[in-house]
Amino acid sequence: MILKQLRLSRHLTQDQLADMAGLNVRTIQRIESGQKPSIESLKCLASALDVDIEELQQEQFMISKNEDNWRALPLFLKVWFVFNFLQNRPTRRSASRVQFMAHVSGFLFCCLGFVSEAALAGGLILLASAYLFNILIYQGDKYGIWYDTPLD
Repeated sequence: MILKQLRLSRHLTQDQLADMAGLNVRTIQRIESGQKPSIESLKCLASALDVDIEELQQEQFMISKNEDNWRALPLFLKVWFVFNFLQNRPTRRSASRVQFMAHVSGFLFCCLGFVSEAALAGGLILLASAYLFNILIYQGDKYGIWYDTPLD
């Protein structure tokens, strides 16, 4: 079930979702841990999250490093996964870290641009990539793709 993903994409804690759905927090925890919910619980959750019951019952898909899908990926894609660019579990924190580092580095290189034109060009490129990561973070927030650890 994708309940946890839907809950996190809406920035809800388990307590908040339980209150909205009129369920016990323990029920939410059991469902998120893989226990099969009753049809009544599904109806309450679907109503609270404003989704269809069928959407709640969808299974998650993750790439395992032991599966043929992972082994079939080209080497450069595996490297991107490792370096957090196309990872199978993206986190907002990692994207924000890259954005912050690009902003800081871009600003420093632009300051060095008073001495060297090459440094100025590099700084502008870094600032442009920081703003592109800003757009990516916005899209990630919009579509709820983050796998950050919940605070509940």
